[in-house]
Amino acid sequence: MANIDEIKEDMKVVGSDGGHVGTVDKVEGDQIKLTKQDSPNGQHNFLSADLVDSVDGDNVKISQTAEAARAAFGGGA
Repeated sequence: MANIDEIKEDMKVVGSDGGHVGTVDKVEGDQIKLTKQDSPNGQHNFLSADLVDSVDGDNVKISQTAEAARAAFGGGA
C-alpha cells in the first residue's frame, strides 16, 4: 500500500487497467472520498486506502480494475 499522505485533492484515481475511476475530493481517515462530478451515480463515493497500489505524479493507482471499482459504487462502468 502506498503512503496515503501522498494523496491530494484533484488527483486522478485509476484502476489496475489504467481506466478512470474518479477524482480525489479529499482523504478522510483511511478512506479516499471521490468527487461527485465524474461519479457514475452522482454521489460522493469512497475507496479504502488499502486498495491503493501507488501514487505517481497526479495519479493514484488502485489494485482493482476501473470497472470493478465503479461497479461497487452502484453506477456500473
